[in-house]
Amino acid sequence: ARAQKFDVLLTYMSDRIGRKEEYSSYVKALVSVGVEVWTIKEGQLKADEHMDALLNYLRFWQNEGESKKTGARVRDARREMVKAGKFVGGKAPYGYRLVPSGEISNHGRILKKPEIVETEAAVVRKIYDCAIQKGMGYARIAKALNEEGIPAVTTDTWKSATIASILKNPVYMGYYALNRRVNHGS
Repeated sequence: ARAQKFDVLLTYMSDRIGRKEEYSSYVKALVSVGVEVWTIKEGQLKADEHMDALLNYLRFWQNEGESKKTGARVRDARREMVKAGKFVGGKAPYGYRLVPSGEISNHGRILKKPEIVETEAAVVRKIYDCAIQKGMGYARIAKALNEEGIPAVTTDTWKSATIASILKNPVYMGYYALNRRVNHGS
């Protein structure tokens, strides 16, 4: 904007620019260097008058509130999917691939479900056997897999963190989970 490589910023709505009150200062900064800020739904966002600054502040404050409400709805919907035993999305865990479930989401998207990839599942079973039956730790299991030449998940070699991730993932025990990396106050 300062280099005057564009003179208009156009978005669908102001929430595409930002969802926090401080983004109103971005509009002011853009306007100050000669860039007009427009949205398809709300029209031009001005920053010339004191009232413009207040309106922009309120607009982005409202965007933040709407974003929080949307986030809560998404979290609640995902929680219900987990309770119903459905895969909530994301990358398939090692040992699985994603296939169409035959169900369609409320948004018209094909829902997927994990399906076992037998060659990788055999490695997962080997990891659990090493941990449970042989009492091996993460590093020893990784070393054993590397020595056997078993291809690693994403890198050239198995790492203890990858082994820990597999052993701690509830999906291998038949459970879906959310927010496994979030501190829930404990």
